[in-house]
Amino acid sequence: MIEALWDGLVLVFSWPAIGYMSIGVLFGLFMGFTPGIGGPVTLALVLPFSFSLDEVSAVAFLLGTHSVVVTGGSVSAILFGVPGAGPNAATIIDGFPLAQRGEAGRAIGAALTASALGGLFGTVVLACIIPVLRPVVLVFGPPEFFMLAILGVVFLATLSGDEPLKGVIAGLLGLMISLIGEELIVGTKRYTFDLVYLWDGIKLVPAVIGLFAIAEMVDLLVKGGSIAKPEKQAALSSPWTGMVDVFKHWGLFVRSCILGVIIGIIPGLGGDVACFLAYGQAAQTAKKGEVEYGKGNIGGVIAPEAANNAKEGGALVPTIAFGIPGSGSMAILLGALLIVGITPGAALLNEKLDITFAMVWTLAIANLGGAAIMMLMAKRLAKITFLEGSVLAPIIISVCFIGAYMTTNSMGDIIVAIVLGVIGYEMKRLNFSRAALLLGLVLGRIVEQNLFLSIRIFGADFIYRPIAMVLVVLSVLVMGWSFLKPVLQRRNEKHAG
Repeated sequence: MIEALWDGLVLVFSWPAIGYMSIGVLFGLFMGFTPGIGGPVTLALVLPFSFSLDEVSAVAFLLGTHSVVVTGGSVSAILFGVPGAGPNAATIIDGFPLAQRGEAGRAIGAALTASALGGLFGTVVLACIIPVLRPVVLVFGPPEFFMLAILGVVFLATLSGDEPLKGVIAGLLGLMISLIGEELIVGTKRYTFDLVYLWDGIKLVPAVIGLFAIAEMVDLLVKGGSIAKPEKQAALSSPWTGMVDVFKHWGLFVRSCILGVIIGIIPGLGGDVACFLAYGQAAQTAKKGEVEYGKGNIGGVIAPEAANNAKEGGALVPTIAFGIPGSGSMAILLGALLIVGITPGAALLNEKLDITFAMVWTLAIANLGGAAIMMLMAKRLAKITFLEGSVLAPIIISVCFIGAYMTTNSMGDIIVAIVLGVIGYEMKRLNFSRAALLLGLVLGRIVEQNLFLSIRIFGADFIYRPIAMVLVVLSVLVMGWSFLKPVLQRRNEKHAG
């Protein structure tokens, strides 16, 4: 094992593999920073260029590109409220308010550090659990998926601070929107109004762009000025401050990484679920006296970014061990591996263990390198937030429309972005949680599909499976605490007054 670990490192640093990985990292950062592209699209774009490469170079190129997309996407999410990729959606909730306070540099520093160290954490876990993969992957079935998604839904109440009811209402609206489209089990079409575009439901990227980016840019145009107030420019925060914040919140960072790895290992859940679950547990465990989540708490940047990158190591587990993609991006990667002659399974873990560890090293090195590159550019990028809204907003909205259109090359995506932009602006004005709506949209299909499968396979008794029962108890506790916490806070303030 140790010899294979060393051989894998040597392979990654051999020429031309290291050159292809460097090209992949630069391209991945650029595509991540560009709104609406995301990991699957980026991998699909570079896939044809990998077919003529040798096994190690292809692995270094593809994984190098893929592993930094979310890292690049965190920067645009913080600066403009525009997610570079779906998993960056949760970063907007606190990252953009930090940018509005003139602390974009700090937020970018925290996001990049959490991303780099989270990717490293996921890589170490991947290397450690390679010998014991099968039991970890096979322990989860539809009941466990269902209850894990329900736990995510329960976090809805935590995303509205001291108004949990507004969070629940917004989340239920998201769940209702998720029902649009063709039902996955039976095939019934719901709320499609005879529009073919709606058969596949509402896509995540145009939804995020509308709810956050377009809504924020409209709000900026209405209020005037810039994203960050000019008087904040003198105290422009340094990205190194954000780096220190990650180490100050090391407990939150570790919890988020563990959650990200677990979500990554479970096939079919992916980064969108990981980032919101990590954000939810961060908000749930917030300490008294902290900045409220959703209004610029640095923990709201650290948690989702740590989980996003840690989950990549986890997602490789079922991909390389059983040929079961851990996410949409991993499905594309799996196809590329097969084309270049790498077959997942026992052969890869035994006869080609050095290539397996080359994947591990590529994830680690690409994450650290990508974060370092963006960190050097962070302070210059942060100055964009001081541009006048009348100049910046039209540019960002135009980029948003391009990003939304590239999701499926359909005008329907632009219309969805506009409609949800209007909804997002009104929700912001009325103080309803847009994050809760988005989480309901992300988890709705997972809840529905796995509830159906659980009942068909296990009957109503599926809830009594051990892991499912643990998640039931945890969901009840989280929901109870979400409603009890504001009551206790008001009571304490009353007594203190």
